[in-house]
Amino acid sequence: MGPVAKSSNPEPRPTRCADGRLPVVKLRELLLQEYRSIRNLRIRLEQVNVVIGPNGCGKTNLYQGLRLLSAAAGGELSRRLGREGGLGSALWAGQRRKGPVRLVIGATVDEFEYQIALGLPPPPDPYDPNATKFALDPEVKEEHLWVRERGRKHGLLERRGPTAFARDAEGMRVPYPLAFAQGESVLSELREPHRFPVLSTVHQEVLRWRFYHDFRTDAASPIRQPQVGVRTPALSHDGEDLAAALRTIIEIGDVEKLYSTVARAFPGAELEIQTDPQTFQVLLKMPDFHRPFDAKELSDGTLKFLCLAAALLSPRPPAFLALNEPEASLHPSLLVPLADLIVSAGRRSQVWVTTHSEVLARHIAETKDARLIELEKVQGETRVVGQGLLGDVEIEE
Repeated sequence: MGPVAKSSNPEPRPTRCADGRLPVVKLRELLLQEYRSIRNLRIRLEQVNVVIGPNGCGKTNLYQGLRLLSAAAGGELSRRLGREGGLGSALWAGQRRKGPVRLVIGATVDEFEYQIALGLPPPPDPYDPNATKFALDPEVKEEHLWVRERGRKHGLLERRGPTAFARDAEGMRVPYPLAFAQGESVLSELREPHRFPVLSTVHQEVLRWRFYHDFRTDAASPIRQPQVGVRTPALSHDGEDLAAALRTIIEIGDVEKLYSTVARAFPGAELEIQTDPQTFQVLLKMPDFHRPFDAKELSDGTLKFLCLAAALLSPRPPAFLALNEPEASLHPSLLVPLADLIVSAGRRSQVWVTTHSEVLARHIAETKDARLIELEKVQGETRVVGQGLLGDVEIEE
C-alpha cells in the first residue's frame, strides 16, 4: 500500500455517535503476513467466527497474531514477541518475496483500517561499548491508520521509522508531538486523546478486546483459593478472580442464564458464592451430597467451564472476545452448553473461537451470523480452505 498523500487541507471526519464517541464496532478483516506458518492471510470476519483445522495447520498462530494486534495497542508488542524468541523467531521461515523482511499485522475495524509493519533491527556494532543489548526488540518500519468515507480512503496516521504524522481534531495533518519507542506502536504512546480523537477511539476499542487462552486449574491455582471480593464485571485473562466475576453476574448480570447454564452442564447442581467481608469462594452443590464442594474439590473441567461461563456472560461485554481451544479438558457433555454460551455472547460481542472440536464448531456454526474458517497447511504455509493465494501487501520504504 502506498504512502498517505500529504495535504494541508483537513480531511472529512467520520460521523460521531449520539454520545459523541466515534463509532468503532466490528473487526471486519484481519491481515497477517510473514508470521510463523502464515505467509500471507487476509480473512473476512463475521459476528461469530469459528476457526478449525487439523493439528499443526496454524490455528494457534492465527490466534496469536490477533494478540499481537492487541499488544501493539497496549504497548506490549516487544515483550510479547520477546516471549516468542524475538522477531527473528516469529518470522515466516519459508521462501520470501524480494525486498525487506517484514512482519505485517493489519485490521479493518468498521470504517477504519490499521496496519503496522515490523522489521529486524540492524545488528549492533561489536566494537561499540554503548551498543544496545536489547536484540529481541523489533523495529516498527511503518504504521498507518486510514478511514474510508464516501468511497474514499483518508490517512489519519502515517509513520515511517522514527517520524509520524497524524490528523488532529480539526482534520489537519500535523507532526506527531511525542517521541515513541522504536519497537512499539504510535497508538500505545497516545497522550493527547482530545487532540487526536480518532486515534484515541481506535486505541481504546482494541484495548477492550479480551483473550482467553488457558485457565490454571492445578492445586496451587488462584482459582481454587478464596479470592478478594471486589466487583468484577470482566473476568481476568487467567480466571484468577472467578468467584468475584460470578458474584458480579449474580448481582448485575444475566443471573438466570448463569444458573440455567450451570444446571444444564451439571444436572442437579446449584452454584453458590460463599462470601465474607473480604474474600469470596466458589461453591457447587451437587445432588446426593449433603454439603457443597468448594473450588479446591472441583474437577479441572468443571472449574474451566465455570471460567468460560464467567467470561462469556460478562456484564461488561467487550467489542471483541477470543477463545483459543476452549474445549480442552472439558467432558464431551459440556460442549453443547458451551456452544450455547458462545452463541449467546455473540449477540453482545464479536466472538472468535479456535477449536479442534467438530461438535463445538458445528453447533456454533448453526447460527446465521457465524462463519466457519477452515485452515489447511500447504507446503508449510497456513491457508484458508477455498481461498486462493493472495498478492503481498506493498509496504513502501
